[in-house]
Amino acid sequence: MIIHNVVQGSAEWLALRANHFTASEAPAMMGASKYQTRSDLLAMKKTGITPDVSPQLQRIFDKGHATEELARPLVEAMIGEELYPVVGTEGNLLASMDGATMLGETLFEHKLWNEGVVAQVRAGELHPHYYWQLEQQLLVSGAERVIFVCSDGTADNFVHMEYRPVDGRAELLVAGWAKFEEDLGAFEVQEAKVEVVGSAPDQLPALRIEVTGMVTASNLDAFKQKAMAVFDGINTDLKTDQDFANAETTVKWCGEVEDRLKAAKEHALSQTESIDALFKAIDDIAAEARRKRLELSKAVTTRKDFIRSDIVMEAAKDLQTHIDKINGTLGGKIRMPKVVADFAGVIKGKKTVASLKEAAGNELTRAMLEANRIADDIRANLASLRELAVNHAFLFHDAQELVLKANDDLVALIKVRINEHDQEQADKKRREEEAQQQLEAQQQQAQQAAPVVEEAKPEPVAETPAPVAATPIKTTAAPQPAADDGQRIKLGDIAARLGFTVSADFMRSLGFEAVERKQGASLYRAGDFPLICAELIHHIQAVQSSQEAA
Repeated sequence: MIIHNVVQGSAEWLALRANHFTASEAPAMMGASKYQTRSDLLAMKKTGITPDVSPQLQRIFDKGHATEELARPLVEAMIGEELYPVVGTEGNLLASMDGATMLGETLFEHKLWNEGVVAQVRAGELHPHYYWQLEQQLLVSGAERVIFVCSDGTADNFVHMEYRPVDGRAELLVAGWAKFEEDLGAFEVQEAKVEVVGSAPDQLPALRIEVTGMVTASNLDAFKQKAMAVFDGINTDLKTDQDFANAETTVKWCGEVEDRLKAAKEHALSQTESIDALFKAIDDIAAEARRKRLELSKAVTTRKDFIRSDIVMEAAKDLQTHIDKINGTLGGKIRMPKVVADFAGVIKGKKTVASLKEAAGNELTRAMLEANRIADDIRANLASLRELAVNHAFLFHDAQELVLKANDDLVALIKVRINEHDQEQADKKRREEEAQQQLEAQQQQAQQAAPVVEEAKPEPVAETPAPVAATPIKTTAAPQPAADDGQRIKLGDIAARLGFTVSADFMRSLGFEAVERKQGASLYRAGDFPLICAELIHHIQAVQSSQEAA
């Protein structure tokens, strides 16, 4: 886990969340959230546009944070360790922990007192809405458990349970995020359909009651005819800033019409007990005014949301096209890193289509310039690699990462790697020369002893010369096996001492088995190293003798 030094709720924390899949989003991704659908999460991740927090919701958040701070000392006293807020990432997954112990084996997660959650905690069985968040926290942090608390910050209203990873859930979570990422790549924001506002059927005839009273004067019929014509002519296909301005004004006008009709009805009622035709006409006009007001109000909101998303997506697409063109100039193997552009952030608070496009366009220009700067730095670094490492390209397989460094740092690193490589080669050559000199000396000794061995042969056997060279070395130079003192040496360390690579199978052919394995490495008795060297000399001499005989 990579720990990030950011404060939860800060701009840096929000930027980090925007580029990762967070633990709090895991329930929605798994289709288990009470507050957000998977489709809503896809749209939010695609556009970067997050819902505005209402004052009422902010008060709830503030209360939750306050009670969390009050509950933390209670948990610390319970577990006997201090807890520290932690924000960490593992790959593309992020988790913001309310608390973690110094060694990171225990986490703390707090929820505001809620009878439903309290019941789950007391039963020891959390709903998916909660446990998917905890699973991701455990996965990212590598912790063993989470102390899940529900409280109001006091000891009286404080319940807790220990949550540990459940077999299979982490795998499901990882697979779920992989599918989500795949879906996100192909996701397109769809314009939300305005909910149809139904027109009421003709009203039933009024219950007939004989009363005395009549309308002496009214222009209601003409008023109704004019009002219906106006309603029919209202534009609900909103595209331009003028359309939106007209629509918002019309919404207010419809509300005023409703108020005026209500007042007229009350005025008439004060003059007569009941006149069915008058009231029916008034009700018809008021109902149509209300229907049109609701329809237009929803159309304004829906269309604005779609336009904002469309502007953000178009700007992001233009930026990606620009980056793709840059990638085409970098030689094919090197790719541009991700260039951060906060299109969703810069359009917040903008009211008109023109201002939305202006803000997004300015951010697009800034991001393109930043991409060009990064590309220029990459090209300069590629030139340095070609110039300084022309004969050592094999040392720089991590060029994709290296080209993102400052040029001065890269030049220094190139020189260091080449110098280290040249030094290693020089050391290797020296060891080989020393080994050759040692081999030649051993051959001289073998040649001096060879006539004695040959005189003892009953008959010449040219096909089996190995004992001629090996026997004198083994009888005169092989050290005695040392007692096992418990010290071990890795196969790689043996090879480093010898100056050449040996395999476990080759060691086995010399008569040396690994005494144990640790983290994939073969371990041998350190005290056997002199014997290993002697057997290697014996093996080399035998090979040399067989070659001479052949």
